[in-house]
Amino acid sequence: MPRLTFKKKERLTNKKTFDLLFNAGNSFTVSPFRLVWVKTKQNQTLPVQLGISVPKRSFAKAVDRNILKRRIREAYRKNKHLLYELMQKKNLSIALMVIYIAKEELPYQEIEKKMVVSLQRMEAQIQG
Repeated sequence: MPRLTFKKKERLTNKKTFDLLFNAGNSFTVSPFRLVWVKTKQNQTLPVQLGISVPKRSFAKAVDRNILKRRIREAYRKNKHLLYELMQKKNLSIALMVIYIAKEELPYQEIEKKMVVSLQRMEAQIQG
């Protein structure tokens, strides 16, 4: 079984990649998420770099935004192997941004279910 970690290197931090992501990226919505992704230059050690956003407009308190980001990060960490296996088979590398678009705070179990659905849909888009 793969190690279920989320290291600092896996975070999306490069400004050029962010700009590329929002200017030329593909996107789709699986409520409560909007996923924006773009293929990046081949990176053998990191097939996926992830960014997470929870809008201040919907959740004014930083505490609420941080709780949601933690839940999303944990759901991704536990299920990222679904996406990593495909990336390594196809020898691809992507940048992925997960934007929380719901207006209310959802429990972790629901966030995790939707994350699995989102990652499966992501796989389908990359394959075809």
